[in-house]
Amino acid sequence: MFLDTVLARNPRLVDCAAELHRTGAVEPDTYVVDLDAVEANAALLAKAATRQGLGLWFVAKQIGRNPELVRAVARHLPRFAAIDVREARTLHAAGAQAGNVGHLVQIPHRALPEMLAWRPEVVTVFDLANAHAVSDAARKLGCVQDVLVRIEGAPGTVHPGQEGGVPLSGLEGFAAEAERMPGIRLAGVTAFPCVQCEPGSGQPRPTATFELARRAQALLTERGHTELKLSAPGVTCAATLPLLAGLGATHGEPGHALTGTTPLHAIDPQQPERPAYVYVTEVAHLLADGRPALHGGGFYPRSSVKSALIPRTGARLAVQTAPAENIDYYRLLAPGDARPGDTAVLAFRTQVFVTRSDVAVVAGLGAGSPRLTGCYDALGRPLPEAAGGKGAGGP
Repeated sequence: MFLDTVLARNPRLVDCAAELHRTGAVEPDTYVVDLDAVEANAALLAKAATRQGLGLWFVAKQIGRNPELVRAVARHLPRFAAIDVREARTLHAAGAQAGNVGHLVQIPHRALPEMLAWRPEVVTVFDLANAHAVSDAARKLGCVQDVLVRIEGAPGTVHPGQEGGVPLSGLEGFAAEAERMPGIRLAGVTAFPCVQCEPGSGQPRPTATFELARRAQALLTERGHTELKLSAPGVTCAATLPLLAGLGATHGEPGHALTGTTPLHAIDPQQPERPAYVYVTEVAHLLADGRPALHGGGFYPRSSVKSALIPRTGARLAVQTAPAENIDYYRLLAPGDARPGDTAVLAFRTQVFVTRSDVAVVAGLGAGSPRLTGCYDALGRPLPEAAGGKGAGGP
């Protein structure tokens, strides 16, 4: 999906990843991430958001909650949007500040005292029960917590497994009761996804869910709430920030923009964010019909992966589709010039935190002196055998 783009715009990363695998510094099933590119993308986004008058809460699940990358991003975008409690803890421990917690995954009630003690900018609540829980926990801490109301998405836009939120038709009743809770303040609304890329053209467009969120914000304004936030996540990148601002959003939540891997980047390699990661693995064996089988573990089902580069021969081999319900042991390629033990480099959209992959962080690529700064698991924990600081080889 992104291999042509990364070869055109960050070829040293491809060469570095191949060298790291060839020398044994990283194992098959490893995402190799360009630390400097990630930080440059974060700086670019911060400046673009300032021009549009938007706030940004960064997302790190897709890069494995990696502490090195989190620290680099937080130098420019200090506040995070965490998808769950475990991620929030990892990002907080890395030094980032809590922006929006509870948006995709509600905070378990017993974890609320810990999370609220960090004084997050906002907590997203899906219903009155969670609003009551946040209010009670905040009162015990002696504070009033700002909350965003998650608005139920429009039919046909909600991803399976992400259901929930207050229906627009029920917002008046929700607000009336929430306004009586002493530990919270209604500070705005959010929903997901608010922006999506059109199939085929890849062009970003606001969704019907975005319109519901805007109407919800207007309704709360009519009830006397002021300075309301409207967070509109979905394909948040430099190209979509003017769209968000023009439709009244106050915040976005960039994730794949940090690595230059939104759907928009797949069809337009000239987007300002640079591609910042590749996936490196190895040919495990050949089938009787000549098809190479790659070691798996990191082939995210929605990746739209297309081809693999075999650096030893320069061959570009098509990646065959695989059912999402099967275990990701291997991934087959079309027959070609490859043999067991060969390095394979791929680039595709991923969510590292749901894989079993390693993450290797590399710095110094732009200066021509790459070095491996650390290796981590898919949830951001350092690997004990990490070869941090060793030379990463040169292109």
